[in-house]
Amino acid sequence: MELRHLRYFVAVAEEKSFNKAAERLFISQPPLSRQIKQLEEEMGVVLIDRDQRPLKLTEAGVFFYEHATQILKKSDNLRAMTMRKGVFDGSLSIGFVASILYGTLPKVISRFRKVHPNIEIKLHELNSWQQTQALTNGKIDVGFGRLFFEDASVRRILLREESLMVAAPIDHPIMQQKRSSITIADLSDENLLLYPKAPRPSFIDYVLGLFEEHNIEPSSFSEVSELQVALGLVAAGEGVTIVPRALKNLRGTEIGYLPFEDGLLTSPVIMNVRHFDKSDLLKTLLEVTYQIYEEEGFVYQREEI
Repeated sequence: MELRHLRYFVAVAEEKSFNKAAERLFISQPPLSRQIKQLEEEMGVVLIDRDQRPLKLTEAGVFFYEHATQILKKSDNLRAMTMRKGVFDGSLSIGFVASILYGTLPKVISRFRKVHPNIEIKLHELNSWQQTQALTNGKIDVGFGRLFFEDASVRRILLREESLMVAAPIDHPIMQQKRSSITIADLSDENLLLYPKAPRPSFIDYVLGLFEEHNIEPSSFSEVSELQVALGLVAAGEGVTIVPRALKNLRGTEIGYLPFEDGLLTSPVIMNVRHFDKSDLLKTLLEVTYQIYEEEGFVYQREEI
């Protein structure tokens, strides 16, 4: 069995026709039929019910299709990642979520440039899910995100847990009470402004998950396009939002920030890299990140690439 057999079978399964699959593959129909027949003989099972019109997969064929598509995807990703490693263009492409850009990432990049002044840094704003895709297709070399996604080709390094805060209008009753902290239950009757609306899953899903973990259902929430829109609406008195601690100084004359009680609610800061990618550039980037954390007094757990 070769990868081309899998590609042939997947094309037939998706087109439900040998003729259409042959056109898609730019080959003639008789050789395609023979290749599929040889595959079935090698497997010892019938994968396609040829008596059905359009063609239909057998139970074994459905099982084989699901796994064949995964293998082909991993093969394509491996090729893209290897090409990225093999054709080094003197740059390091970094994906990031917007909220991390307000934290230590600019300092990390600045110090990295001092260590590697000849390396060009390319920045891409991508949410955590998009970073996974960009790593596997070779668009970026490393990503800084906030959500965990399972993907066999990507390694997640938990850098630290960042405290979350409530952002509310400066004249909001919560802020007028001069409280030192707040609980998530205090927000149950507030209009929550959550971001970003798309693409999903996103920080919205993480925040709603926090409410669910505490058995609290927010009575009202609105989804907005991005972080800055959420803060703009908070400043206008349209509701409150939840942000990482690094944002606590934004729009300080219009918005007040309160930490959660005991600092129990946090958002992870995650470094995403390709599995088994142990390049010196990535090692330096991680080491620089830890240096900044030490200087800032952050609690973190060290890992190695």
